[in-house]
Amino acid sequence: MSVSTQRSSPPWYLWPFWAVWRLIVGIVALTGRLIAVILGLVLMIVGVILSLTIIGALLGVPLFLIGLLLVFRGLF
Repeated sequence: MSVSTQRSSPPWYLWPFWAVWRLIVGIVALTGRLIAVILGLVLMIVGVILSLTIIGALLGVPLFLIGLLLVFRGLF
């Protein structure tokens, strides 16, 4: 027995609440992506700065890669 989820439009009397809810969800999703991109850029900058020293490269390269992945996740 499988459960399927169907996306149907709400009844007409609930439509204003549904529209406001969708707007809030969109704003939260956009804000989350923006924070991910900003945090990714900060991690990339810190990773490059740490990579300027030989010993710091052990932490700098992984930080840069994590930042790069965050930026890609936030953009795409």
